[in-house]
Amino acid sequence: MPEQVALIDYGAGNLRSAARALETAGARVVVTDDPATIAAATRIVLPGVGAFAQCINQLRERTGIEAALNEAVMGRGVPFLGICVGMQLLASEGHEHGVHAGLGWLPGVVRRLEPADPALKIPHMGWNRVAAVNGAPVPSGDAYFVHSYAFTPDDPADVQAMADHGGRFAAIVRRGHISGVQFHPEKSQAYGLAFLSNWLTS
Repeated sequence: MPEQVALIDYGAGNLRSAARALETAGARVVVTDDPATIAAATRIVLPGVGAFAQCINQLRERTGIEAALNEAVMGRGVPFLGICVGMQLLASEGHEHGVHAGLGWLPGVVRRLEPADPALKIPHMGWNRVAAVNGAPVPSGDAYFVHSYAFTPDDPADVQAMADHGGRFAAIVRRGHISGVQFHPEKSQAYGLAFLSNWLTS
C-alpha cells in the first residue's frame, strides 16, 4: 500500500501541485489542517510560498497545528519534508521583515541572498543545478527555484545538497527524519519526482 502523506494546509502552500507530485511519486495524500490527523500522520509535508514572517504567523494562527507537528515530528519521529519556505521554517529564526522565531528543529538562520555578481537578480527564479554534498544519498540534478532568502544551518553536516546563485546556498537539508528542500519538487519535473520518490522510501 502506498505511503500516506499529510500535506499541511495553513494557507501558505502550493497544495494542488504538491499533492499531484507526491501522488505521482507514489504517495497517498491527505490535505489537512486538522491537528489530530497531523499528530497521527506517518509522513508529513509542509509547503510554503511567500515570506518567512507571513508563513510562520499563518501556521501559528491555525490552532493546534504547531503542537501537532511537534508531537508527530519531534515526539514520534515521523518523517518530515519542508518545501521552500516550509524548509526555511525549520530554522531557529528568519530575518525577513524583521527577525522571527522559526520551528527551531534544525538550528540555523534564514537570511537574504546576496549574490557576489550584482547582475544576478533577486528573487532567484528558475532552473539551477542541485549538487549533492557530504556524501549524501540524494540525487543531483536541475531543479526549479523561486526564493529571495536561504537557510544556513548551524551544523554544515545538516546540508545534503547545494546550489549556487552568486554564492552557494543549501538546496537540501536533512537531520535524521527531518528534511527540507529550497527548490519546488512539484515544479522540477523529472528531478523533483526522483527526489520525492527517494524521500518516500528513505
